[in-house]
Amino acid sequence: MQFPQIRMTSQMAKIQINQQTAVQTIRQPNAALSIQQPQAELNIHTTKGKLTIDQTQAFEDMNLMNVFRLTEKFAQAGREAALQGAERRAQQGEQLMKIENDGNPIAEQAVANSTKGYSGLGIKFIPSHFSVKEHYEPADVHIDAEIKQPQIEATTHPVQHDYQPGKVTIAMKQYQSLQIDVEGL
Repeated sequence: MQFPQIRMTSQMAKIQINQQTAVQTIRQPNAALSIQQPQAELNIHTTKGKLTIDQTQAFEDMNLMNVFRLTEKFAQAGREAALQGAERRAQQGEQLMKIENDGNPIAEQAVANSTKGYSGLGIKFIPSHFSVKEHYEPADVHIDAEIKQPQIEATTHPVQHDYQPGKVTIAMKQYQSLQIDVEGL
């Protein structure tokens, strides 16, 4: 004996999901930049140094002097010699006036007038030490510098932003079904 059989076939429902991704672009253009550096202004003022050398004394020590100065020197020496001679003669005349005093003034004066003093032997440096005189006024430097600030100009550009949103679509790919068959009847 055969019994009837029930056969069931089922099918599950299926969902279909379609996704379109979002697209985003971001661009940042470079800024426009302008930099200028003006030159600094520089002023330099210099007063020259001054060196003064006076050799007058050195030339006088070596008898190499101006004609007027040489004449003046000889005139001064002549005046002094004349005054010394007048003084010596006045003293000797006074001694002769007082001849009655002790001593022999005539013989003493004869010896004094006939001999001259000896000049000492020694090394004499011509010209004398420190006879050349120097004087120096140093130079003076004055510097004025005017600094100029840089001139910077920057122009920024806005960000360029594009966005396309994504999509999600849902649909039925396959619907559910149930099929029942009876066999063996």
